[in-house]
Amino acid sequence: MAFVGAVKLPASRPVAFKRVSKLNNAGRCQEIAVRPIGAAGATNPSVDETTGFETMRKGVKVAAKENILTPRFYTTDFEEMEKLFSLEINPNLDMSEIEASLQEFKNDYNQTHFVRNETFKKAADNIQGDTRKIFIEFLERSCTAEFSGFLLYKELGRRLKKINPAVAEIFVLLSRDEARHAGFLNKALSDFNLALDLGFLTKNRTYTYFSPKFIVYATFLSEKIGYWRYITIYRHLQQNPQYQLYPLFEYFENWCQDENRHGDFLAAVLKAHPQLLNDWKARFWSRFFCLSVYVTMYLNDHQRQFFYETLGLNTTEFDMHVIHETNKTAARIFPEVLDTYNPKFKQHMDNMVAINEKLVAIDKNNAPDMVKKIQKLPHMASMTAELLTVFLMKPVDAGTVDLAPSQASMVF
Repeated sequence: MAFVGAVKLPASRPVAFKRVSKLNNAGRCQEIAVRPIGAAGATNPSVDETTGFETMRKGVKVAAKENILTPRFYTTDFEEMEKLFSLEINPNLDMSEIEASLQEFKNDYNQTHFVRNETFKKAADNIQGDTRKIFIEFLERSCTAEFSGFLLYKELGRRLKKINPAVAEIFVLLSRDEARHAGFLNKALSDFNLALDLGFLTKNRTYTYFSPKFIVYATFLSEKIGYWRYITIYRHLQQNPQYQLYPLFEYFENWCQDENRHGDFLAAVLKAHPQLLNDWKARFWSRFFCLSVYVTMYLNDHQRQFFYETLGLNTTEFDMHVIHETNKTAARIFPEVLDTYNPKFKQHMDNMVAINEKLVAIDKNNAPDMVKKIQKLPHMASMTAELLTVFLMKPVDAGTVDLAPSQASMVF
């Protein structure tokens, strides 16, 4: 999960402000100043001799540079979020599915699942060269995404405690799951003799603001696409054990059920707020976030095809399967989704991969920054045109909002 919120500053710590991007309810991106969790300075980095990654200190990796495709940390308007879940403001808020979700999270089915054994370190020692580097990048990105979810959910649990205790408790339990995942992944990184300083990351990451309803749309999709990624990799490796290079993937069957339950809860939140599903704005934002999530995954994965080839996967086939299945899941709740089976959809996705490769090549050349920006302009224009073309393709009408309440239950 790739979203994060701010954690309360200790009163004794000096306050600093960062500039972050803000996507408001009108869909415009704005820059706002937010209070980060604290202030800390990085030590002079050195280089890990085995992998070439920069390290803050021995065994602690410098976090990958942030860009438009890296896992983001998100914050929101917590006062507006309180209003969204307030039973005083929303006396007719349907809590039935939400309360059912609470019991599911209390059961904590994976409480004893994330237990390591001696095979982890042995397997990591056998992974060398470029494969070792790409595994470390995969673990770092996954750990960062899970940790960002932990922070957001934890803060939501704290802020909603008095407003809606049931919802607050669910967010606390979601943060429990995300912390468990992030810790497991960071421990896996240590098998490769590196780890992330998550406290430092918390204090120094740039936070992007999303309005509460956008947080709900985006986290629902993030959790569901995470489920389909994990279960697809797990099933593939069960059928092709010769590609099971590292035991982490053996945990994905139960792990992905956490992601699935998180998505089910967020779907229940959407259903409890029909205004998020039943007008033209809901249709617009449903397609917008589907497009954003699918394109981000597709471009990211195609930049790292070697990783998926190492697992015996065809990157394009894997991504299209995940997109189709996530889209089917989203169609059970969103009023409108993209037509991912339209042949033109994949054609435009592949076009964006080619454009992104040109942008990456420009980043790697030795030209001055200003020259790079100029070189990128025509490619950015082409990327924007591709995105608009996909967004404006005829969508698929979907959702359950027009059904009678007795017919509106979801099955995942």
